[in-house]
Amino acid sequence: MSPGAVTIFTFGMLLSLIGLGIPLGFSTLATAIVVGTTVYGFDSLLIIVGRIYDASTNYVLITVPLFIMMGVLMERGGIANRLFGVLHLWSSRLPGGMALGCVFAGAIMAAMVGIVGAEVITLGLVALPAMIKRGYDQRITLGVICASGSLGALIPPSLVLVFYGLIAGVSIAELYAAALVPGLLLAFCFAVYIGVRCWFQPHLAPPPPAEELALPLLTKLALGKNLILPFGIVLAVLGSLYFGIAAPTEAAAIGAAGALFAVIVSGNFRVRDIHEVLIQTGKSIGPVMWTFFGATGLIGIYAFTGGITYMSNLIAGLPLPPMGIIAFMMFILVLLGMVVDWVGIALLTMPVFVPVIRTLGYDPIWFGVLFCVNMQIGYLSPPFGSAAFYLKSVTPPEITLGQIFGSVWPFVMVQMFVLILVMFFPSLALWLPAQMR
Repeated sequence: MSPGAVTIFTFGMLLSLIGLGIPLGFSTLATAIVVGTTVYGFDSLLIIVGRIYDASTNYVLITVPLFIMMGVLMERGGIANRLFGVLHLWSSRLPGGMALGCVFAGAIMAAMVGIVGAEVITLGLVALPAMIKRGYDQRITLGVICASGSLGALIPPSLVLVFYGLIAGVSIAELYAAALVPGLLLAFCFAVYIGVRCWFQPHLAPPPPAEELALPLLTKLALGKNLILPFGIVLAVLGSLYFGIAAPTEAAAIGAAGALFAVIVSGNFRVRDIHEVLIQTGKSIGPVMWTFFGATGLIGIYAFTGGITYMSNLIAGLPLPPMGIIAFMMFILVLLGMVVDWVGIALLTMPVFVPVIRTLGYDPIWFGVLFCVNMQIGYLSPPFGSAAFYLKSVTPPEITLGQIFGSVWPFVMVQMFVLILVMFFPSLALWLPAQMR
């Protein structure tokens, strides 16, 4: 069977299984088994098993459960409550101050957690009631919570970057460095959009009460003590990486230990909670790892048939300039982000795209940042933008999923703007890794 025929057969079967509602991890694994046995017989199962074994014994994978555990601990420790409380008070005199506080809290939580689901749910529980009570416009409120929570897909220690680094074979520490400036730029752009819009349409974000405005500056500054532990965790994790003190796995262990310490100090943690934390961590990591193993087996079989080389040559041979090929890849990723989970997209597309990037002479570190921004867009894009579903799980019944999706479009446009900026100004992503080297 030719590589072209294998490609049609493989993706036809995969899309059919996904369309039937079968989880992506099982869809990819079933496709790998059927394609392998059809083309090479039952001996192909050894390829699938070997690929999954090699993937499961990769030392860097330890970072995934550790960062997820870190997020679960931060969620249970009430860290988000204190973050939002301090930051929205500090920005209270600015237009849309409470929404700005949500963005700032989301950026800091992203640097501590890196898990979008945990961020969106936590911000929904903390910021949504406060903003609705203050009289904020519902569209602004829902949109800013989804957008702020999605920052965890880009700002280190993002799990998206971990998987991309494993697939592309590049340094995860350098990926973290490359994503930091674009991640902060995106948070800044969210804040600018909110501030400008609320300046021209003040009815969207009513001003704070007089007693809040009357708080002395020293009192507000004193509240900064609630930021010491979160910032300490961020500095411990990212600082140990950027200065070469720790590898990604070690930095993840530092973060998990720091989160446990912060929760214990906060007084919101009991010994019996450890069991619940472990159970919640296992439930979160299970679907991710099944998808990882299934797609790894499928890519192993597909590569063995020559499909990876076939698709890479097909894309590289498009009658487009190099940046046109990059734009085509971004378009494909945007479409896939609407319907497929980011883990599956990374495992199914990056083995094809990354060789093309190297052939064109581009830096795969830079392309990894573009991929992460794209996956963050996917978190907000209908019909299956998962950030909207996460938020719907904690909203009052009268708020519909359609209203949530309708609120995110301005923030999707901001994400597109940042994606284009990083595409045409690669130094935004590559400056910090160059300084590390």
